[in-house]
Amino acid sequence: MAPVIHARGLSRSFGTVRALDNVSFDVAEGQIVGLIGPNGAGKTTALKAILGLGPYEGDLEVLGLNPRRDRARLMENVCFIADTAVLPKWMKVRQALQAAEGLHPRFRREKAEAFLARTEIRSESRIAQLSKGMVTQLHLAIVMAVDATLLVLDEPTLGLDILFRKAFYTALVEEYFDEKRTILVTTHQVEEIEHILTDLMFIDHGRLALHEPMDALGDKYLEVAVHPDQAEAARACEPIGERIVFGRPVFLFEGRRRDELASLGEVKVPGIADLFVAKMGGGR
Repeated sequence: MAPVIHARGLSRSFGTVRALDNVSFDVAEGQIVGLIGPNGAGKTTALKAILGLGPYEGDLEVLGLNPRRDRARLMENVCFIADTAVLPKWMKVRQALQAAEGLHPRFRREKAEAFLARTEIRSESRIAQLSKGMVTQLHLAIVMAVDATLLVLDEPTLGLDILFRKAFYTALVEEYFDEKRTILVTTHQVEEIEHILTDLMFIDHGRLALHEPMDALGDKYLEVAVHPDQAEAARACEPIGERIVFGRPVFLFEGRRRDELASLGEVKVPGIADLFVAKMGGGR
């Protein structure tokens, strides 16, 4: 089966800045992929290329289409959500649903209304009167009512409190996602999405630093809470990261077997945030 996103040598420059630098990857149907990187790493440039919103060099196919040349056809099967501030403040909720109905051929208004009926959002409320969390709920209702094959999320819960963030991702996984849909999400709140991801990508300075299935991370990366008297022995094993947790040294290793590290301390698979810092922290 052809990948949902197929990129080879994807590149984009802004003057002397290489925003994307010869990036190659595939995203398959039924995956939830986290695209993680620091500010200015190239995440937004990559998303714009995928959505047909910006020029690029290299080969890129999304749902078998060229995003630039076939953007109108592509967007019939793609849904995108970013900063919730894009909805016009003067618009009423029912008008937002009407607009979505007119703009997207695969939008089902009754499904959006059924989702909103479980919230405190009323159809006659103006968007300016809604809290940021409510606006995000409105966005989510619209997204979930679009029968899209590919959903692209760019910092979808930015600025929301933890209750709204958790509710957003719970609804997304339980009520929207299935094996025929694909989700690509960027966020800085990596701890909140790692339990839903199937695949992980790190990007920095326009290049991919990591692209792994989540269930394979433990085969390549291990974290060890080291006994204090074993710290030097752990450093001799060339960790890619080191930090102190409650006074105890914790090391992160790449390409080491679990049985090699077991004598040093407690071994486990690292979380995304700690892996990100070890792989990408550098001099930051």
